[in-house]
Amino acid sequence: MFDQVHEECGVFGIFENESSNLAQEVYLGLYALQHRGQEACGIAICDDGVISCHKGVGLVSDVFNKESLKKLGNSNMAIGHVRYSTTGSNNLNNVQPLVVKHLKGNLALVHNGNLTNASSIREKFELEGAIFHASSDTEDICYSIVKERLTSKSIEEAIEKTMDTIKGAYSCIAMSPSKLIAFRDPFGFRPLCIGKTSTNGYVVSSESCALDTIGAKFIRDIEPGEIVVITNNGLKSIKTKALEHKICIFEYIYFAREDSIVEGSSIYKSRLLAGRLLSHEKEVKADVVIGVPDSGITAALGYSRESGIPFEYGFVKNKYIGRSFIKPEQKDRESTVQIKLNVIKESVKDKVVVLVDDSIVRGTTSARIVKLLKDNGAKEVHLRVSAPPFKYPCYFGTDIDSRENLIACKYDSVDEIAKVIGADSLAYLSIENARKLPYNSKCSCCDGCFSGIYPLDIDTNQRKNKFESKKNQK
Repeated sequence: MFDQVHEECGVFGIFENESSNLAQEVYLGLYALQHRGQEACGIAICDDGVISCHKGVGLVSDVFNKESLKKLGNSNMAIGHVRYSTTGSNNLNNVQPLVVKHLKGNLALVHNGNLTNASSIREKFELEGAIFHASSDTEDICYSIVKERLTSKSIEEAIEKTMDTIKGAYSCIAMSPSKLIAFRDPFGFRPLCIGKTSTNGYVVSSESCALDTIGAKFIRDIEPGEIVVITNNGLKSIKTKALEHKICIFEYIYFAREDSIVEGSSIYKSRLLAGRLLSHEKEVKADVVIGVPDSGITAALGYSRESGIPFEYGFVKNKYIGRSFIKPEQKDRESTVQIKLNVIKESVKDKVVVLVDDSIVRGTTSARIVKLLKDNGAKEVHLRVSAPPFKYPCYFGTDIDSRENLIACKYDSVDEIAKVIGADSLAYLSIENARKLPYNSKCSCCDGCFSGIYPLDIDTNQRKNKFESKKNQK
């Protein structure tokens, strides 16, 4: 909606012992995961070994209706995907699930994450004569699994061999004619959990909130490097080599939905904690704390509780700005921010305001929001950010792939950034405090986009195209 970081996608899968309308269940699960990707979505079902798929560009409500769900028919397993592209352009060939037919059967795959060695994998296959139809790294995973399947006894054995060759972030669900298989990279960069349905079936999802949507009971998170195989005989776990668990820190700051539990930590409580910790970074005397909706509201509430400064709602967000919204053509209108957000004047007029947001990327939207508050009577605006400054690219599934457009890389000090944005002061959450957000988790976090320290060696010649293409369109 605004100048924010975007995550690649969400995955969902379900297995039942009896055939039923599982496409409807996946549809509901994808609705719950819509925040993870709004560009495209799809559902694939398996009916007695035959895989059928329906997918398209747009929101879940754009792509599916009663007729399309009914046409998919009954099945005993199904998978689904919502997509925000960080690698590969936004066209139908890149929309998931990917479905392939090979010598030993059929395979459907959904993937959340980003491979760091995708280009070298693709080059190797192309030199062997392979023809790729899409430009996303999910197709690289598909090709790798199929190649290994031709010489393996089972699909899970093929996946285990594939995990020895692909590098980076991947939380995947695969569907063969008789098995639903979930697997997660050895670092566990992206979340993936498993639940049980009321009919003793199993559900796999990027987040626990989607389990709640269909009435499934959360069992546990899938471990880094783990392969979970679900069949009519139940669930089997295969443990491959797990490395130090490094889930993406931004899951706790922004990506995950607030009613989800990720690695044992409530996302809602993590964001309250972010606000509490943020209130001590650079204290200020103010009359009111407000949050940028929706992502800054909970951190603002935590800031208010810890600081004692009253919390107020400062904005009304227009919830009906959709993909088909026609932007104004007037040359003097810099953006549509005021159409998406409108200030509640009574909350800010003649007041010193603490404005809380989850991140600053380029800084353009932050500047416009600060100006909106001052134009509506705020005496001072002190911007507080519940994340550290973005200074480095992300290689594991977000759309920041270069430093040149990050405001924290353009200026030498926080005070300079505050001046450019128009804020009276600016403070970020420190990296040390950000690492405290998974308060109830045994894992540590990947914070490479803040620190420049990555859990594995990166081929920096591989660039995602989404960040640059979006920038060039503006």
